[in-house]
Amino acid sequence: MSVIANSEQIPELAAFGIRAFTTTRAVGSFALQSDEPARVITERWSALRSELSTGGPRLATASQVHGDRVLVHHDCWEGWLRAADADGHVSTSRGTALAVTVADCVPVFIAHPSGAIALLHSGWKGTATRIVERGIQALAERGFPAGELRVHTGPAICGKCYEVSPDVYARLTGISPETPRTVDLRDLIATHARGAGVRHISTSGSCTRCDNERFYSHRAGDSGRQLGVMIADEPGPR
Repeated sequence: MSVIANSEQIPELAAFGIRAFTTTRAVGSFALQSDEPARVITERWSALRSELSTGGPRLATASQVHGDRVLVHHDCWEGWLRAADADGHVSTSRGTALAVTVADCVPVFIAHPSGAIALLHSGWKGTATRIVERGIQALAERGFPAGELRVHTGPAICGKCYEVSPDVYARLTGISPETPRTVDLRDLIATHARGAGVRHISTSGSCTRCDNERFYSHRAGDSGRQLGVMIADEPGPR
């Protein structure tokens, strides 16, 4: 089964030679910490790498910690990188695939028409610390201005489904309610991106909780994880 064909894709980035998508239940969980046999998980990752390898030789991932550290990757390596303690990736060179695991948290795709890309994992903590601004800044510092970037927030729990405690709501919005409230992380991320100078912003219509038959959702009790994946393909036939 094709991983990419059974994923939610972002077709508007294809014009820049960029493939970006979020996997679904149809292709299974990519959680490395899982009760499933390691062989099964490894086979899924191998299938993904096989499909991506036509666009470049590198895949960058990290041990995610709900922080705001963003790694910048160069093109002097090949293979599958598993870095420590980071929730975002940036590549200014084509041929480097980026991946983050999500299940209610937001996969944030950032792209420049030249092929420079960033991919972030933004839960409430990452949103509160504005990890999207770090990704935008990392690209801007390397010659890719915010005004030329495209930002897309992928499948994640929606604002109607995501209820948080008063203290979390206060950290996200600056407003201190007396009772739990719902909050839309993707809307907040879009606001932060817009404030950083991004003009082209889009959002997936999929909610991992509402569309639980299609996506894994932590709030629904799932232990599985889907992937947000992004690669700017190297020139040449695929």
